[in-house]
Amino acid sequence: MNITKKQLASMIDHSLLRPNATLEELKKVCREAIDYGFKTVCINPVFVAEAASLLKGTHVLVCSVVGFPFGTHSPQTKAFEASEVIRLGAREVDMVIRVGALKDKKDREVVEDIRAVVDAAKGCPVKVILETCYLTDEEKIRGCRLVLEAGASFVKTSTGFASGGATVEDIKLMRRTVGGSFGVKAAGGIRALEDALKMIEAGASRLGTSGSVAIIQQLDQYEKGTK
Repeated sequence: MNITKKQLASMIDHSLLRPNATLEELKKVCREAIDYGFKTVCINPVFVAEAASLLKGTHVLVCSVVGFPFGTHSPQTKAFEASEVIRLGAREVDMVIRVGALKDKKDREVVEDIRAVVDAAKGCPVKVILETCYLTDEEKIRGCRLVLEAGASFVKTSTGFASGGATVEDIKLMRRTVGGSFGVKAAGGIRALEDALKMIEAGASRLGTSGSVAIIQQLDQYEKGTK
């Protein structure tokens, strides 16, 4: 696959979502995002205001997670969390679906849960995490269709905190289900350039990873080796 460093970086949400993350680590992640040209920094809500300040005047957006990592908050709680991170400076939101409700075929509840966050995000893109490792293929397809119905902007594989992450097979399935123009984000276990390129080739339009710098550096080394 022919892709430049700039193109690849612009598809990456540079993630810092560990519960023990520190302010110094946040500052480092923000500097890296500026230096490498990543699309966003994807962070926990407590860091949104600080990140928005650090990234002010740059091309890098702040993305925050909502209902993370289990998705078991009420729709009202998720909506409040979404409105709060937007108020503090987030410009994209990654929310976790109600996995149990999806498995119980409570589709109306799933749609209402997503729509509450979409409405609270006030036009900012919402990416909906299915946590695919817990789902059958039928549930993944139904989940994607409910995301479309609810008015979100992306469907996303994983939080990175469950028993499995993104797979090529899941990205292909999700892309087939949502069509060519809808957002598909691969996240969870993407640590090397080979992983990133496989996900993009399968249909991912955005990647979530904490290994962003290593991935771009590997592409840089590859480009130098082919000259």
